[in-house]
Amino acid sequence: MKDYGFIRVAAAIPAVRVADTEANVAEICRMTGEAEAEKASIVLFPELAVTGYTCGDLFGQQALIDAAEAGVKKIMEYTRGKAITVVAGVPVRFRGRLYNCAAVIRNGNLKGLVPKIWLPTYNEFYEGRWFSSGRDFMSPCTGISGRFLVNGKDTVREGWCAEIKYAGFRCNISPNLIFETGNTSFGIEICEDMWTPIPPSSYLALAGAQLILNPSASNDLLSKHEYRKSLVSQQSARNVCGYVYCSSGFGESTQDAVYGGASLIFENGSKLSENERFSTEPSLNFADIDIERLDTQRQKINTFAALAPDGTPATAYDRLYSRVNLGKAAETDFGQKLYRHIDPHPFVPEGNPAETDARCKEIISIQVTGLASRLAHIGCKSAVIGISGGLDSTLALLVTALAFDKLGWDRKRIIGITMPGYGTTDRTHGNAVDLMEALGVTEREISIAAACDRHFADIGHDKSIHDITYENSQARERTQILMDVANQAGGIVIGTGDLSELALGWATYNGDHMSMYGVNASIPKTLIRHLVKWAAENHFGNEGRGDKKNSRDILLDIIDTPISPELLPADEQGQISQKTEDIVGPYELHDFFLYHIFRSGYSPEKIFFLACKAFGETYGEETVKKWLKTFIKRFFSQQFKRSCLPDGPKVGSVSLSPRGDWRMPSDAKPDQFLKQL
Repeated sequence: MKDYGFIRVAAAIPAVRVADTEANVAEICRMTGEAEAEKASIVLFPELAVTGYTCGDLFGQQALIDAAEAGVKKIMEYTRGKAITVVAGVPVRFRGRLYNCAAVIRNGNLKGLVPKIWLPTYNEFYEGRWFSSGRDFMSPCTGISGRFLVNGKDTVREGWCAEIKYAGFRCNISPNLIFETGNTSFGIEICEDMWTPIPPSSYLALAGAQLILNPSASNDLLSKHEYRKSLVSQQSARNVCGYVYCSSGFGESTQDAVYGGASLIFENGSKLSENERFSTEPSLNFADIDIERLDTQRQKINTFAALAPDGTPATAYDRLYSRVNLGKAAETDFGQKLYRHIDPHPFVPEGNPAETDARCKEIISIQVTGLASRLAHIGCKSAVIGISGGLDSTLALLVTALAFDKLGWDRKRIIGITMPGYGTTDRTHGNAVDLMEALGVTEREISIAAACDRHFADIGHDKSIHDITYENSQARERTQILMDVANQAGGIVIGTGDLSELALGWATYNGDHMSMYGVNASIPKTLIRHLVKWAAENHFGNEGRGDKKNSRDILLDIIDTPISPELLPADEQGQISQKTEDIVGPYELHDFFLYHIFRSGYSPEKIFFLACKAFGETYGEETVKKWLKTFIKRFFSQQFKRSCLPDGPKVGSVSLSPRGDWRMPSDAKPDQFLKQL
């Protein structure tokens, strides 16, 4: 059973009975059983879940402290023979002091106790009245450092930790514990720890913890939850980690404080799961965290390990942490059920209409500003674009029109050229002409048919043979026309090729592959379609003159037109015969492959697994595998085209520019990658 680099975690919000440890322990065991049934490897319970957080001065009663210890022992017994790790809050007395701890329990054993460091002493909270800080274990001056347990054996070395006998078991007690299970290392910080300027989780992550658990008891106030979510999101992003947050819920609310029971699971800034607060029923939240992706991201971010301005490496702090091996993770069948949304279109903005509108506007603004800056810098008089009536040239024309508007230049200085050839259809030609007219740019039409006929005669090529020479000659003739007209007009050629085509090498070398500034260079095909639709509905809807079609209608028809280079003759009905996606495969699949290869460094096997999850209702496994093989082969073999790309604005986090974002040898072999499929 393959884990694909995932680990399943659960955040449990039990119904608490304050100071009733027997009832609370029974609820913890019951919910642990539910989490185990879902094959979770770790289940997190709130702060002081064994006793309840709001016990107040009852924490000074021996009866409650003894009952808590007995309760932990019952949880230990319940977990015997199980592969799940339980993390639950409990008060622990040690050397005459009481600590607010998280107990880590696995297979009948107490594997460690992690005390809270920062104790709130304001408003309705006054933990310092009852508890001591975990900082007691973080100074060599305390006299309790130096001897602690490593895998159950006494070890003497420099470190901040102590040994405790609790619930009949010897274990370590310290904030500086990192626990290991399966492919995952996790650390623990408790509630207020996260709200400090430099949370303990920052150090835990630098010492290797990929997952942070936070058992909390955070009351609810107006607007506090959104701020709390932002903290969890930021901390998971800053530390490139998974973050499981679990706060007290129904039953804890007493006197002046109300606890809504918030559970949040984030990964590198993105929310994977969230429960509904203020429920009177217990809740159990699951998510599958991608540990493999986190490791890859940490590897790529060279500032991740920059702990201090003086250059002190993170590894220098590793000696301060004791590592506790918990054993294997649960055997989870992620293929059967995945607690994780796999976005089939990772490049396309999602969210409410306002968020989507803002993101599309920002993308277009980046393109427009990049082009406007280049035009102003070189002081050119015009811009030249080949307009085919397809998606790519349409977006390039829209961006160029907006760039000229931004500079206060007349759109007539934009020269749009249609270059009909052997495969041009009336639909695409008509849309190209109509769009240029609606936008008010200068229109030119230069047929390439006669020039290509002469060229074929010159090189001795039979025009009836529709091979790669036949196709590429047309693309290069069009590029030559654009370059020469740009020289005539004192302008530059605006490239129309997109990121998906660059990934696949679906461009004619020194044909449509080349321009003087490629505005679509980091925009994938799925996003281009989305942006053109957004532009039609939000920006260019009313442009047009008289009884002519307005730009909105033209753009919507372009969106519905099959993607094609139109280098082969039309069919008998005059329709497009050469459909790109029939040849290289669906762009939505290729964009999915590209995103996860570039952003996540996934293996082909994992990409195949995720693609089948994301597109299971659209494509069968064999279809996905076929086009993934095509993508890998083309991605490797076509690198030479990407090695000499013109400048273009970087819009998103995925870019194949050879000047920084993607450096790959042109002669690299795909064999090892194809083997996995």
